[in-house]
Amino acid sequence: MAPRSIWNGTITFGLVNVPVKLYSATESKTVHFNEVHARDGAKVEHRRICPKEDKEVSYDDIVRGFEISEDKYVVLDKDEIKAAAGDRGKVVHITDFVDAQEIDPVFYEKSYFVGSRDEEDAYRLLFEALRRSGRAGIGRFTFHDREYLVAIRALDDVLALHTLRFHDELVSVDDLDIQSPGKAPSKSEVDMAKRLVGSREQRFKAEDFEDTYREAVLELIKRKAKGEEIDLAGQEEPEHGDDLLAALKASI
Repeated sequence: MAPRSIWNGTITFGLVNVPVKLYSATESKTVHFNEVHARDGAKVEHRRICPKEDKEVSYDDIVRGFEISEDKYVVLDKDEIKAAAGDRGKVVHITDFVDAQEIDPVFYEKSYFVGSRDEEDAYRLLFEALRRSGRAGIGRFTFHDREYLVAIRALDDVLALHTLRFHDELVSVDDLDIQSPGKAPSKSEVDMAKRLVGSREQRFKAEDFEDTYREAVLELIKRKAKGEEIDLAGQEEPEHGDDLLAALKASI
């Protein structure tokens, strides 16, 4: 079954309007577990309980409230929340064009593919302008009750939209309890490290890397379902040697 679009809207740059639809570019392959009662194997249920009435609340009776003081909330319904977005819920306004390589990967959050809705010429024009210039269009839009900064760039033969973290969402390194580096490595150590890096240099191919942990968990589940005993030998952390140069030489 072909993936369905998750958002329809318009990308604008200058006076050009590009009607588009958005598709998720990724899908989670994480192994999901249910919560099960250890004593009888029954699946555990999570229910919404009103602490004031001490009884379960229907989903239809739940609204969104923002706490302004202890136990005092301002309640907003869905239409009011949508109104706060203005046209940003349906339009991505590109305001700037930047070198795509200048965007540090730490800012990337989630990726989407962008398809043309009914204006192929405008879509292809934006695609070619971004592909040939190596630039990304920067804009913002509101999606799922949140405003996102986005970067739109040419990827293979389609446009890709990446949601970006705002600068104040990044943790400052200065706030972390990270020990400052000690003495600088010697020239011979740096030269040896560069040789090690060079000896393993490859072009990045995503298909060369598989989720081996997920496969191991699925294999473990399969074995346990057959009644096999599982070896619980733990993984040990590698020992830290004192002779850094010797470790580098042995690695090459």
